[in-house]
Order: sequence, then C-alpha cells, then structure tokens
Amino acid sequence: MIRFDSVSKRYPGGREALSNLSFRVETGEMAFVTGHSGAGKTTLLKLIALIERPTGGAIEVGGQNLARVKRGGVARLRRGIGMVFQDHRLLMDRSVADNVALPLVIAGMPREERARRVRAALDKVGLGGRGGDAPAALSAGEQQRVGIARAIAGRPALIIADEPTGNLDPQLAEEIMRLFVGLREAGTTILIASHDLPLLKRMKQRAIVLDHGRLIDDVPASEVA
Repeated sequence: MIRFDSVSKRYPGGREALSNLSFRVETGEMAFVTGHSGAGKTTLLKLIALIERPTGGAIEVGGQNLARVKRGGVARLRRGIGMVFQDHRLLMDRSVADNVALPLVIAGMPREERARRVRAALDKVGLGGRGGDAPAALSAGEQQRVGIARAIAGRPALIIADEPTGNLDPQLAEEIMRLFVGLREAGTTILIASHDLPLLKRMKQRAIVLDHGRLIDDVPASEVA
C-alpha cells in the first residue's frame, strides 16, 4: 500500500526533515511511526497525502507513483486516504453529521448515499444517534471519534493519523486505538504517527522509528514489548 524508496525532504533554509528513508507498509497492515518531536513523523504523513512533495526519492501509494500525480489529480488521490488529526479540525458551527459528510460533499456524492455513509460511519465509532449534535456538546474523545468517522465515511483503503491521541487521557487514547484496530481487521491499511511509547507497547503493532528524519529501527509487531 505504501512504499518509500530513499525519500528525502529538505525545507527552505536547509532543514532536512527526512533523509534517505525507505520502508514498506503492506495492504491491510497497521503500523506506527514514532520518534521524538521533530523526528519527521508529520512530514512523512504529509508526503503520503501530497500536502508536501519530497526533494528526493520515490513514493508509491496504492501502486501509484506520487511523482506522476499532477496538481489536478491530488484531490482524487486524497479521496482514497482518510486523514485524522490531533486537533480534530471540526467545524464548530456545523452538526456532527455535517462534519462527517464534508469530504463526501466535496466528492460530489448524492445526498441519499451521503446520509447512509454518515450514519454507518457514526455507528462504527459508537456515535450513532449523535449526528444532529453540535461538536461543542461532545467530549474530547467523542470529538476525536467524529474525526475518525469523517476519515472513514468515504471508505478509504488507507487511513493516516497524526498524533490522534495526543490530547487524550490514557483510557480514551486506548479506546481510540481500538477503533483503529477494528478498521484494520476490516481490511483498511492504517499508519499512525505517535510519540506515546507506552501506548505503542500496549497495542503491540509494528513500529517504524525515526530520529532526525532517519529510519533507525523497524520493529515488527511480534517483537514490540
């Protein structure tokens, strides 16, 4: 599903966020990208979604060489990727259902199909019946679930999540991670950036470890302890 081949990313001013990074994530796999703050985790996810472009190397997502995706094809690529953010990025003046439906509206999906997808996504994250609520009426954990529902409503083959539990207490963080495990068991590929080492150890999933933009370890799930 994801292949990085000697990928580098250098920002204006010379700061190198990623250096000669190579790894693969198979279809249906769940993996964590971890490392200290500034290790390159967020940059890695941005490259997958073409929010940023690499300065060297090659990236493939779903068998597609991202270097060949022109500006007009970026939106099409992103429709196959669900993105979850630490800060939810919800529209507080819209209902929960409207927030979940937003990417479907952008994709031009018919209203009836949109409504079905929204209901199914909210049911999957345990928020069935809350579609009419305002995001402000939800707890932090529930708001994060809305963000996950929005990411999965389009039934993407790949979900990338940037520190999705960074603002949650340990119990809520594990609850959110269990949602991701359930999605992986349904066949979705999951890549999560997180610096929460105790949580990673409890989840026992593959860990891709970065340090100053370099891959320093790639620990299979069977060896996470």
